Amino acid sequence: MKGACILYPCYFNASLKREQGRKVPLSKAVKNPTLADIENSLKKSGVKYLAEQKHHPCHWAKREGRIVVTWDKSKPELLKRVCAKLEARK
Repeated sequence: MKGACILYPCYFNASLKREQGRKVPLSKAVKNPTLADIENSLKKSGVKYLAEQKHHPCHWAKREGRIVVTWDKSKPELLKRVCAKLEARK
């Protein structure tokens, strides 16, 4: 999947530790993010994406879904962009 990044809600979940799958700093994370929250932040950013009903390997029982984003830059840059829009939800 060249030019694509996968995002899971657990990447942005403030109730998880880094070891449990959170990828953003706690100060930027939100409580219980949903797939819809991430979709809305991507829409606001004007980024193309595809939502899928797949699960994170470590959180297979939750079935939260994932988003495949068309992105040519670095993944940390994408995470920052999504966090900026999610913070408005706090």
